[in-house]
Amino acid sequence: MPTWKSRGLRGSAFEEMVNRTNEKYEESGLALIQKIPTPITPIDIDQKSRHITLAYFDKKSTVDYIGAVQGVPVCFDAKESATDTFSLQNIHDHQADFMLKFKQQKGIAFFLIYYTHKDLIYYMPIEEMMVFLTRAREGGRKSFRFEELNPSHFLEKKSGVLVPYLDMIAKELEEEENSEKS
Repeated sequence: MPTWKSRGLRGSAFEEMVNRTNEKYEESGLALIQKIPTPITPIDIDQKSRHITLAYFDKKSTVDYIGAVQGVPVCFDAKESATDTFSLQNIHDHQADFMLKFKQQKGIAFFLIYYTHKDLIYYMPIEEMMVFLTRAREGGRKSFRFEELNPSHFLEKKSGVLVPYLDMIAKELEEEENSEKS
């Protein structure tokens, strides 16, 4: 079973940005998104601080966030990258499978990738991630480069919203609607 030691807080700054954004969206009545905790079983607890120092994961988690935006089911995962190359080891098969099934149920499934060294956030629909995962499964690169990303999928900074992903969801829904009409 996989164990958890110090990696548990990795990405927590970005997740806190997403959490605050979700609170703002909820307060505005725009969306209701919940953070899904990863179920763990503690092994060691520091008695003095009462902090978990060692634990194992009870089961594989699916996504970080799930909820609804204006009646549309939404799920997504938040990732961070400190370099221009994003390793696909950060994406697990069970996550991608869940997101594809979620999409088949008329939901929106995507990844938010925060490029910390550039202070840029990328919105990657599951279909785009599958292109990279398929390439890796077929013997290609086990990562993707910043240059390979769609420039129109970077989130525009907005006043009062740290991670303004709703604009990209609206764009994705509009593109789906237009493709269904043609």
